Amino acid sequence: MAIILGIDPGSRITGFGVINSVGQKNEYVTSGCIRVGDGELPDRLKKIFDCVTELIETHSPQEFAIEQVFMGKNADSALKLGQARGFAIVAASLQGLPVGEYAPRSIKQAVVGKGSATKEQVQHMVQHLLKLPGKPQADAADALAIAITHANTRASLVTQAGINSYARG
Repeated sequence: MAIILGIDPGSRITGFGVINSVGQKNEYVTSGCIRVGDGELPDRLKKIFDCVTELIETHSPQEFAIEQVFMGKNADSALKLGQARGFAIVAASLQGLPVGEYAPRSIKQAVVGKGSATKEQVQHMVQHLLKLPGKPQADAADALAIAITHANTRASLVTQAGINSYARG
């Protein structure tokens, strides 16, 4: 059993998703968005750090997973995304959590079955896989997809190693 916190970093909206992974089964715990508004970048980064720290203290995850930075058309946006990601990783590291990092295409491939999946397809599959009554908000769905990818990757590695159960440490 492992509680996993997934983070979809953003400089204005950071999605989060918490699942409980038991063997091959993933159970929904909670999800949502950290909305930091339009303030100065340092203030927004601090809010991301504080909120991720609070999520860790509230849900006591054993593992942390986050999306890797991708280079889009705007280098400035990628830099801000990287900074938001860094503050979330530091929050997890200070709490002693192991950090898993996944490329956007790998997450889509793992959850939807194709690396070019749309946000709507990710939302639909997250809803289906976690048996949710409705579609989660897009950023929260992405964070849940990251947590699911981490859980499935961990379970696959444990199976390949021939270990019957997984324990941290």
